[in-house]
Amino acid sequence: MAIYLPGTIEEEQAALDDLTPREIVTELDKYVVGQHEAKRAVAIALRNRMRRQKLTPELAEEVMPKNIIMIGPTGVGKTEIARRLAKLANSPFLKVEASKFTEVGYVGRDVESMIRDLIEISIEMVREEKLEDVQDKAELNAEERLLDLLLPATPTSGDPSQPILAESNTRTREKLRQQLREGKLDERIVELEVREKSMPAFEIISNQGIEEMDINMKDMLPNIFGQRTKKRKMKVSEAFDYLIAEEEQRLIDMDQVTRVAVERVENSGIIFLDEIDKIAGREGGHGPDVSREGVQRDILPIVEGTTINTRYGMVRTDHILFIAAGAFHVSKPSDLIPELQGRFPIRVELKSLTVDDFIKILTEPKSSLVKQYTALLETEGIKLEFTRDSLEQIANFAARVNETTENIGARRLHTIMERVLDEISFSAPELTEKDVKIDAAYVTKTLADVVKDQDLSRYIL
Repeated sequence: MAIYLPGTIEEEQAALDDLTPREIVTELDKYVVGQHEAKRAVAIALRNRMRRQKLTPELAEEVMPKNIIMIGPTGVGKTEIARRLAKLANSPFLKVEASKFTEVGYVGRDVESMIRDLIEISIEMVREEKLEDVQDKAELNAEERLLDLLLPATPTSGDPSQPILAESNTRTREKLRQQLREGKLDERIVELEVREKSMPAFEIISNQGIEEMDINMKDMLPNIFGQRTKKRKMKVSEAFDYLIAEEEQRLIDMDQVTRVAVERVENSGIIFLDEIDKIAGREGGHGPDVSREGVQRDILPIVEGTTINTRYGMVRTDHILFIAAGAFHVSKPSDLIPELQGRFPIRVELKSLTVDDFIKILTEPKSSLVKQYTALLETEGIKLEFTRDSLEQIANFAARVNETTENIGARRLHTIMERVLDEISFSAPELTEKDVKIDAAYVTKTLADVVKDQDLSRYIL
């Protein structure tokens, strides 16, 4: 598998284009255990997106993303697969619960807000990338401005000794620059002119929502909202950070950022619609069930492809990839309205986790639970070691509790690990013995009583 060094956005895109579906699955394997079928589905969807970008514009416009429904219990990796895929593709990613939307006319969030939220995420992503490009220039500019504060220019017009004074001033400035870079001036106090961030004491609510109106008011009345300045005394180190941030904002072309962000959302955005099973259902009920089909009908045009009005302009949703997920314990995908079913042609079922899966989750991923807890306690000087049989015991307890109570998948491991390490975590600063071994006997001692008493385990594990 090829390894790519971070570089320009173009280089990163070229590196991504070279990723085969098999390599995408291999990357996902580093973070998510098992669920090979789901990984294959998202890998093909991502590869198809890359293929589409190489088509002629006329044909590319006709190729729609193959949206996916992931079916499986909680805690088996549905969200993590989608999140890691987006990170791998450097795509704007939004996770949203379908159950928090309501039909138009009911109290709740408008479904179009998911696109507005995705645009905000994309703008922040692009802005962060642009910050890296201008960082060096911003630091140099901030340094010059800080030196101007530390060594104000002296008027020399008409003075016969002007060249000598200018040379002396330059030498002094360079000495200050050296001291500044070495951190010798960090504690010195300077007076800096900073912008006041005064927020309006009122809100305007329109049919477009608050998020559409507040920015417009600030644009219309710039002198009222956040443009006044005041002098403030601060340390040189604080002033330097403030000036760098100010220079970065000045050097970044936000119009260009917005254009790139909107384009990225339209061509590579990913929306993860969680709890889609909660809105599956047809009319014929009373109370909260009444609006379920209405929510589906509101989501439908966005998934089908429509144009949403945002504060940054019109955004098309035709080529955004939608990944829906749900446990589907009570309902099933066929309970969704036919039009919405048709927009999710790929269905993958994620399997419940086994004892072997739990052992792999504890040890194999890059940031596995064992690695996390070992690193955390190492900050206290504790060298934590888990034996193989201790991990098997923890996995067995997790599987048993999931069977006898509610099955919450891998999240059960977090609860059990906290319980096992409770005493060590509490006593870590005072422990004289810094080498701590966790074996099966220790795990059994800390968990046996709780697991044995099912009523107690329902509350504690």
